[in-house]
Amino acid sequence: MNTKPSLWLMLVMLMFPQIVETIYSPALSSIALSFDVNHAQAAQTLSIYFLAFAIGVVVWGVLADKLGRRPTMLIGLFIYGCASLLATQTESFAVVMAARALSAFGIAVGSVVTQTMLRDAFDGQELSKVFSLMGMGISISPVVGMLLGGQLTALGGYRYVFFALFLIALVLLAYNVIKLPETQKEQTPVRLHQLSWEMVRDARIWRSGLLVALYNIALFSYYQLGAFTFSALGYNSEQFGYSGMVLGLGTLLGSYLNKSLVSKNVRKSQLLWLSAVLLSLGSVGVLILSQSIWFVAPMVLVVMSYGIAIPNILSDALVDYKQQVGSAGALFGLMYYIMIGTGLAMAGTAQNLGVVLLVAVGMAVTCHPPHRSGRALLTHPAPTSSHTVKSLIRVWMHYSWGRDPQCQIMTESLPRHPFALASPFQGL
Repeated sequence: MNTKPSLWLMLVMLMFPQIVETIYSPALSSIALSFDVNHAQAAQTLSIYFLAFAIGVVVWGVLADKLGRRPTMLIGLFIYGCASLLATQTESFAVVMAARALSAFGIAVGSVVTQTMLRDAFDGQELSKVFSLMGMGISISPVVGMLLGGQLTALGGYRYVFFALFLIALVLLAYNVIKLPETQKEQTPVRLHQLSWEMVRDARIWRSGLLVALYNIALFSYYQLGAFTFSALGYNSEQFGYSGMVLGLGTLLGSYLNKSLVSKNVRKSQLLWLSAVLLSLGSVGVLILSQSIWFVAPMVLVVMSYGIAIPNILSDALVDYKQQVGSAGALFGLMYYIMIGTGLAMAGTAQNLGVVLLVAVGMAVTCHPPHRSGRALLTHPAPTSSHTVKSLIRVWMHYSWGRDPQCQIMTESLPRHPFALASPFQGL
C-alpha cells in the first residue's frame, strides 16, 4: 500500500527530535547542580545524545526497509517513552546519561523514518516544496523546546522536563497507532555492504553530510553552551528559555525566505551561499558580543542560515538512492550525526560559543558548492584549502586549552577572501 501520510503528522514527527533535545537545554544547569557535576560534564550529555541518535538512525533506517515504515516508527516511539520514564526515576548521573542515550536511540526513528516516508510519497519539485515546509517546522522546533524547557525547569527542575517528554511520547505513540499509514511501495532486498561502499565513494554524500553536520553544530552549540553563558552573565534558566523567542524570529524569517525563494525557482546553490553569508555574519557578531547579553541578536542570523540551508541539503542529498531510500537515509544520518556528536563534544570542551561558530562557518564555506551543477562539481572539484582547516583547528585548540583569546590568530591565518575557499573533496 502506498498512502500519502498527513503532512501535519510528518511535521510533528520531524520536529519532535529537536524539541526533545532543546527542551533539555535549560535543564543543564539544574542537572549540574543536582548531580554535583561541572558544566563541561553536563554539556557532554548533548554529544552523547547525538552519538546514540546516529546509531538509532542506522537501525531504524534498515528496519524501515525490512519491516515497513509504520511498525518501525511505533517501536521507536515505544522505546523513547520507556527511556524518558527511566530518567525521571533515577538519582544517578550515570543512569541519566544512559537514559538520554536510550531516548536518543529511540527518537531517531522520528527523523529517519519520517524523511523516508516523505521520499516515498513525493519526488522532484514537489519534494523540495514539502521539505521547505518541513524546514519551517524544524527551524521552529528548537524555540518550542527552549520555551517549554525553561518553564518546566523553573517549575520542577530536570525531572519535570523528562516527565513531560514521557507524556508527549505516549500521546504521539497513540496518535501514530491510529493515523500513521504504511508508505512503502514494495520491500526491496537490503544490500547494506554494497550500498555503504557506493555511498562512501559519493562526493555529493560527503559534502551534504558535512554541511548538515556543520549547520547543526552551529545551531546546537547555542543550546549546549548558551545556558552556561546566560548563567555567567547573571541570568537564570527561565530567562535562557525566553531567548528562544528571539531566535524564533530568525527561524521564521529564514524559513519564510527559503519558501519564497524556492517558489521562485531560485537555484539551490544560490540558497546555500545565502545561508553561508548569514552564518558568517552571525558567527562574527556572536564572537564580538560574547561578553554581553546582546550576543543573542546575531544568533538570529545563525538560525536563519539553518532554516535556509537544511531543507535544501536534505531534499537533494539522496536523489540517486530512491530504491533503498530507508537504508541510504540511515547511512547518511549515521554519517552526519557522528559528525554532529563529535563536533559538539569538542564544543563542550572549548566552552566558547563564538569560537565554535567561527570554526563551523569556516569549514562550512569550504564545503559549499560553487554556482554550478552538482555533477560539474563532482567531476571538476575545486582545490582544497587545507591551510584554512588547519587554522580553524588551531583556533579551537587555543580556546579549549584556556589561553587568552587572540582574535588576530583567525584574521592572520585565514585567506583574505573567504569565498575563494574551495571544496575539500578533491581526489574523491
